[in-house]
Amino acid sequence: MSSPLLESLFQHLPDGRYQITSPQTLNYNCIAWAASETNRKWWPIGAHWPQNIPREETVAAFILAFATRNYEPCDNGTLEDGYEKVVIYVDSSQTPTHMARQLSSGRWTSKLGDLEDIEHETLRQLEDGHYGRAIQYLKRPIASNKRAGCLTLIALSLLRSIWKVSISTIR
Repeated sequence: MSSPLLESLFQHLPDGRYQITSPQTLNYNCIAWAASETNRKWWPIGAHWPQNIPREETVAAFILAFATRNYEPCDNGTLEDGYEKVVIYVDSSQTPTHMARQLSSGRWTSKLGDLEDIEHETLRQLEDGHYGRAIQYLKRPIASNKRAGCLTLIALSLLRSIWKVSISTIR
């Protein structure tokens, strides 16, 4: 099923197949959807945000927020056996605007603002226009992997340390 409204908002959406997978809702947003939550919105300002993570609209803050869910940065959105991936979109000023989550099929799922959730073939289908570009990929192990979980906690601790150093350098 296609949507003329969605196709008018996202110029590349008609370039590939997509399907609407849920009705419109105000209960959650794209960041919550990427985190697999449908009961609240996620955003650093004015919504749920993980504790002890800077409430800033920066890629670094989004990386730290998803590190609390065992995600760590990775190089690309290529489907990788044993991992779930998400991606952060940014506008021209590098401010996060959207996130999408990769499905086990290799396709992506996105919540489009207050509109529907869709499943789409490529990240490019949502690029330009409202969301800018997909620039930062994150991944986490799908299976229960204690070693990977420990490494993610170590990475989160290091990222927090780097964050504090970079903030103190700026001031």
